[in-house]
Amino acid sequence: MMNFQEALAEFMQKYPSLAPCEASLAEAYHILADCFAQSGKLLICGNGGSAADSEHIVGELMKGFEKKRPLTDEQKAGFAAVADGEALASRLQNTLPAISLVSQTALLSAIANDNGAEMVYAQQVWGYGQRGDVLLALSTSGYSENVLLAAKTAAVKGMSCIAITGEGGSPLAAIASLTIALPAKGAREVQELTMPVYHFLCKCLEDSCFLI
Repeated sequence: MMNFQEALAEFMQKYPSLAPCEASLAEAYHILADCFAQSGKLLICGNGGSAADSEHIVGELMKGFEKKRPLTDEQKAGFAAVADGEALASRLQNTLPAISLVSQTALLSAIANDNGAEMVYAQQVWGYGQRGDVLLALSTSGYSENVLLAAKTAAVKGMSCIAITGEGGSPLAAIASLTIALPAKGAREVQELTMPVYHFLCKCLEDSCFLI
């Protein structure tokens, strides 16, 4: 298995257009790895295609991505007293805890109705977020108001915020702890580069957290 620097070098060879993002990609990986190592969690938000990406990322982190991630013997032992516990434990996978903030229809509609649509993510960050957690804020423009308010709330909660957005300065880049500024401007172009970036991060995190 390659170490992170080897994986990063290989990724840069495959996606040379992302060379300007090499340092920020490495920093994002280390922020996320530290978060999970300290039993933190990842909150993710975005709009439109970025909302779909939020769901996609959670799917790669909360169960096996390219590895099976079986429970350890110690974890399996905890199921010994449960009926059919051995079978249940054999089907469970270890996880990197992540929550998409785009999914809860009843909560989202209640927040939008009572507090304003721009508050739908900030309210969830306030409720779920803890010091040491990370917010991954996806915005192709870097100007999405609901994402900006989530990033501001994350800062108040003592969370790191990683932004994935397009090139050039933006309000989100000014707020985030770290910005991966993809070398593209239009929404489609930014989204086309976003997927390889988060797949790379998910793969490297899985490799470092689950050595089996």
